[in-house]
Amino acid sequence: MSRNRNYPILLASQFISSFGDNALLGVIIGQLTYLQQRGEITTDTLRSQNSLYTLMIFIPPIFLSSICGYLNDRYPKTTWLARGNLVKLVGTLCCLSSIWLGFWLQGLGYFIVGIGVSIYGPAKYGILPEILPRERLVKANGMVELLTLVAILTGGIAGARLSDVFRNQVLHSYLILLAMYGASWALNFSMAPTPANIQVKFGPSTGEFFRHAVALFTHPRLSRTLIGTALFWVCGAMLKINFQPWGLEVLHFTTNTQIAILGVWLSVGLMLGSLLAGAWFPIGQLKWTRLFIALLAVPVGILSLVKVVPILQGPVLHWGEIQVVVPVTVLLMLAGVIAGLFLIPLNASLQDESDHTKLGKTIAVQNLNDNLGMLLAGGMCFAAAQFHLSSSDLFVVVASLLAGAALFFRMPPR
Repeated sequence: MSRNRNYPILLASQFISSFGDNALLGVIIGQLTYLQQRGEITTDTLRSQNSLYTLMIFIPPIFLSSICGYLNDRYPKTTWLARGNLVKLVGTLCCLSSIWLGFWLQGLGYFIVGIGVSIYGPAKYGILPEILPRERLVKANGMVELLTLVAILTGGIAGARLSDVFRNQVLHSYLILLAMYGASWALNFSMAPTPANIQVKFGPSTGEFFRHAVALFTHPRLSRTLIGTALFWVCGAMLKINFQPWGLEVLHFTTNTQIAILGVWLSVGLMLGSLLAGAWFPIGQLKWTRLFIALLAVPVGILSLVKVVPILQGPVLHWGEIQVVVPVTVLLMLAGVIAGLFLIPLNASLQDESDHTKLGKTIAVQNLNDNLGMLLAGGMCFAAAQFHLSSSDLFVVVASLLAGAALFFRMPPR
């Protein structure tokens, strides 16, 4: 097979694989909804387990990023794309075995899927210069990012829907996910092999990664840029984790699909904010960063009041089983727009102002930093459940975190 066919195959495989990652989480935490409704677990237990299962996928990249980067630099990236999906297949089989051997195996399975993500992630970007001409790389990276975002959004909804349709037949959900990962693996396996680079050595490769990380975090401006992007993912992960208990307790939703739609409104706002940021702000224009952090705290804080302020509870629109609480939808979309205006200039500046000859390593360091942030978010949500903070209280925590960050965030001039 000609290598010029590798690109469309990569796009298809990447979409299916990322879709599966998010659908799998939807199936795992979706079961908690019905366990709580049947009285088999408490609300605090639901929140604790939701937090723990969600953060499992963030742990492996933190410890494996430099190793997986080395493996993908030294060996054919097509090989590691396929192996990443094989690891995800193993993780999904582990989740499936929980039906007979214990619910806890789903956490282990999702952790194993996280190892697959660690393997797959560097390869899907690193392979692009090997299969495409230089003039197509910017558009190709943008297409991979776009498909990843669409896969995250649609995969989460699909997982929620699977958990609703097969609430008493979880085996069916896992068989569908196994088929998806199998299809993604088959696509990777059919790609024309890319070259290896045996000149890459483990010690120098990992050493260079950590030296570059130190250089970024000691840079007066780039370090704050990394802190800013991590703050975005901390807050985003906390909101996402909190949607399930909040949707059940405050909005009185009864299905996982209804809960998943909350994330849709946030994502729609984020996409709009990203487009506005690209149109309004030139690269390096970060003087509004503190303002957007402060503004983001406003709609998040108001969400904490929905339970006690009647005007925030309606009107409610109905499309089939989908319920759209109009004030909540507006607040979530507004939060997404502000978040996009906050995040996109930071991402653009990081890529523009860092060493262009080490851009791949810069993105790898950023991914590591963002995963640490999301792991912290899961830990904070877990701690909130242990201290019996309500889901509404957690919105106050997020808003307070943003307000505090706005007070102390200083972005030096370029």
